[in-house]
Amino acid sequence: MRLLKFEELQATPWKNGGGVTRELNGYPAGASFDAFLWRVSIADVSQSGAFSSFPGVDRVIMLLEGDGMQLRSAGGGTALLTPLQAHRFRGEEQVGAQLAGGACQDFNLMLRRGAASGTVDVWHADQDLAQHTSLLFCVQGRWDVLTDNGEQATLAPRQTLIFDEQPGRLALRSLQAGSIVISVSINLL
Repeated sequence: MRLLKFEELQATPWKNGGGVTRELNGYPAGASFDAFLWRVSIADVSQSGAFSSFPGVDRVIMLLEGDGMQLRSAGGGTALLTPLQAHRFRGEEQVGAQLAGGACQDFNLMLRRGAASGTVDVWHADQDLAQHTSLLFCVQGRWDVLTDNGEQATLAPRQTLIFDEQPGRLALRSLQAGSIVISVSINLL
């Protein structure tokens, strides 16, 4: 297990230069935007505009902070991003975002189609996870995390717990009311 603090993550310009992202984890480590098999990140969206194009990549995006944003695809589809509600779309879709108010921050999972699959879940209460959890991100509150092999960690807001090896079962225990944690499970195909 590795614990990452958000303020220690390096901000990298988006592929299209329209904002910045901070990678929480990816595979293979250090892969470019065109070479990763999967990637988990947090993006700062300070203005309305187009999303970067990622042909062959399935994307899951979830609003963490801000008033929300409306996503519009060139094909005519629209979706309103609201806090902690996952929205899936294909990376080759031409998607534009219109901010509902000021700047937003979102949580992103990108999966190279045919190479990786994955899920994003949001937990508000104690959980025992049997799935193959790749990482946990604490949105708010504090969480105790215990693996089936006896490793233990405490997550505070905006901290990420990375599992370099599949932990098997995980026990998530909320340490205060209103705690929220995001879990990401990834499988290489």
